[in-house]
Amino acid sequence: MNKNKPIKQALNEAPIGKKGLVFNEPLLFEMGSPGRIAYSLPKHDVPEVELEVILPVTEIRDAIEHFPELTELDVVRHFTRLSQWNFSVDTNFYPLGSCTMKYNPKVNNETASLSGFAQHHPYTPETLSQGSLQLMFELQEYLKEISGMQYVSLQPAAGAHGELAGMLMIHAYHSAQGRQRKKVILPDSAHGTNPATATLCGYSVVQIQSDERGLIDPKKLESIMDEETAAVMLTNPNTLGMFETDILKISDIVHEKGGLIYCDGANLNAVMGKTKIKDMGIDVLHFNLHKTFSTPHGGGGPGAGPVGIVSKLEPFLPKPTIEHKDGKYTLNHNRPNSIGKMKAFYGNFGILVRAYTYIRSLGPEGIKKAAEMAVLNANYIKASLSEHYHLPYKGPSLHECVFNDKHQLKNKVSTMDIAKMLIDYGFHPPTVYFPLIVKGALMIEPTETESKETLDAFIMAMKEIAALAETKPEVFYDSPQMPVVSRPDEISAARNPKLKWTPTNSELT
Repeated sequence: MNKNKPIKQALNEAPIGKKGLVFNEPLLFEMGSPGRIAYSLPKHDVPEVELEVILPVTEIRDAIEHFPELTELDVVRHFTRLSQWNFSVDTNFYPLGSCTMKYNPKVNNETASLSGFAQHHPYTPETLSQGSLQLMFELQEYLKEISGMQYVSLQPAAGAHGELAGMLMIHAYHSAQGRQRKKVILPDSAHGTNPATATLCGYSVVQIQSDERGLIDPKKLESIMDEETAAVMLTNPNTLGMFETDILKISDIVHEKGGLIYCDGANLNAVMGKTKIKDMGIDVLHFNLHKTFSTPHGGGGPGAGPVGIVSKLEPFLPKPTIEHKDGKYTLNHNRPNSIGKMKAFYGNFGILVRAYTYIRSLGPEGIKKAAEMAVLNANYIKASLSEHYHLPYKGPSLHECVFNDKHQLKNKVSTMDIAKMLIDYGFHPPTVYFPLIVKGALMIEPTETESKETLDAFIMAMKEIAALAETKPEVFYDSPQMPVVSRPDEISAARNPKLKWTPTNSELT
């Protein structure tokens, strides 16, 4: 915004974003006045009793210094205003895609909020849990059908958790065969959790470099694959948004040496309904329900990362397994070769209900259509921006495309500068600086739910930013200017973080 112009004119000429008045919100600790209260009650009609009489002194909290004293209206308005600062998928487009933010249809929440589901305690006896167990069993069956995997466990509570469960089963399988294999192979484009999980399972990691296509080269793989290798960990489609066209050759190479293939299911939304992962020779697949099946991201809370396997790994499934026998749904704890429990109970049941609802809402044709739309949207963005941003890998893309800042760096405009400027245009930045094999990466994934009008607005913003980088690179140094919080001094924030509010002398008086 040009600060030399009248406010009204500047706002009218500003890019799409938050326009208008924004309350300069203080902290709660900076608000209020002594004696203000949020509610009042009538005078007691029974004698008052001091708290110390009924509770031990150790159970009574000390008075909180400078505790804010506010009315109910003060508190409600404060948090309502703060909520309006939030950027969410309900308010605008996230070009960083399903990996972090994918639209969750409201019917999913409606189903999960049904009293029989929402109020169902995890320790409820099986005889009173038949409906919930049936839903979970059927969700397993749907995931089996979509992926082709022969068994599915709902135990893992996150994607990385499912990854760990899968690799633990691979380790248990080799141990049962009397083979103590020592290493795991993974491509340089792999997600950072892959080497971490392999290491946690006791394996050393061997990295294979992607070829000029951004794919795994079967010849390179064959040269390092041996009988010391427990597994190859890969993602298909991979992190560059490309399908591993040699996947059948890759699986043959691995299986000939007695190894197994683990597949990160992060990008299943690009191929679901079009092909089955099991048909690619995959032995273990983890599902990210938030990435593909439209559940909320875990965010440190209950997530879900089910894992699918082929038959030979069935004895090692986490316990208890959910089974259907003699017309009843049961939790089978009698599994002597199991890798054990991944968690105490199915406390992420609400997430499973949401994924189940999404699958049932779409049906087989809807699942296929979602994949088609995800691929179409990504390729529309790729084609529209390929003349404005550099494409390090020019092969066919599926659900996402990866650009970088090579063209813009000529004018000292970096990926981070582009991301900050996008905020002024009213868009959340895409994933930046990942995957690591692309220097200055801009990974864009629109998902299947966005309209052409939304994509066109984003494309227009990206084109304008590219033009600004050519003509006025200096405008990037102060962006973003439109949000409540402008561009921070990130170096100072990292070196001297302010983690605690300290009252000023004026606030103490």
